Amino acid sequence: MVMGSKERVENFNVIVKEVGNQVLFLRKLQPGGSAHSFGIHVAQMAGMPQQVVQRANEIMHHLEKDQSRNQHQTSLQAVPTQNYQLSLFEVDPALAKIKAILNKLEVNTLSPVEALLKLNELKALLSQPTHQPNKV
Repeated sequence: MVMGSKERVENFNVIVKEVGNQVLFLRKLQPGGSAHSFGIHVAQMAGMPQQVVQRANEIMHHLEKDQSRNQHQTSLQAVPTQNYQLSLFEVDPALAKIKAILNKLEVNTLSPVEALLKLNELKALLSQPTHQPNKV
């Protein structure tokens, strides 16, 4: 729909005040569109996991940086391809296993060598591929 094509429809936005990294919604409407999107801030206020909010911020900053560098053309090569979407509900099996190991660990009774071996074991769990094919 082209802006202005409906004579009884008007565009308004909520006035916001940005203080550092926080956004305050002032609950007042003003005519016109907003200069920024506050979806990430709203998601954070709604209680989205911090890991999701941080990843969204990383992607947004990367896209903004890319946009300022390439005002007249879109560059898909510059967009990061790894882990673009974080899951909100699925737990990475490797991280769940590491958490279980750490919860059972008696840190005060470990010798320095045992601690290094345990650390090596945890590191190996992280380096395993997350989706391994089923062995038949």
